[in-house]
Amino acid sequence: QVQVVESGGGLVRAGGSLRLSCAASGRTFSSYGMGWFRQAPGKEREFVAAINWSGTSTYYKDSVKGRFTISREYAKNTVYLQMNSLKPEDTAVYYCAARAARTVPSDTRGYDYWGQGTQVTVSS
Repeated sequence: QVQVVESGGGLVRAGGSLRLSCAASGRTFSSYGMGWFRQAPGKEREFVAAINWSGTSTYYKDSVKGRFTISREYAKNTVYLQMNSLKPEDTAVYYCAARAARTVPSDTRGYDYWGQGTQVTVSS
């Protein structure tokens, strides 16, 4: 069983930055693929970014490429999402997810464990 807990959300103006953290429990963190998803009011949960088990491959939603960066720190069992040049359309609840496999799909159904989410609000 793996538990993931997100933190770092908040209110920021357009053009600003935030860094989200996802702390994962369990001794097998290094073998898990990790992803970030988001859900805006009235919309379906969507893929934002993912990183494979070794940290050698990262994937991004087209609209966040060049602005968001996903990374992982094995010593802290933590995954980060650095978000720069934030836009009002980035406003959503952001969720961290873990997958007990080395690949990282963009489909929510491919992930086994989910956090409770952290709110990100970008004002114009």
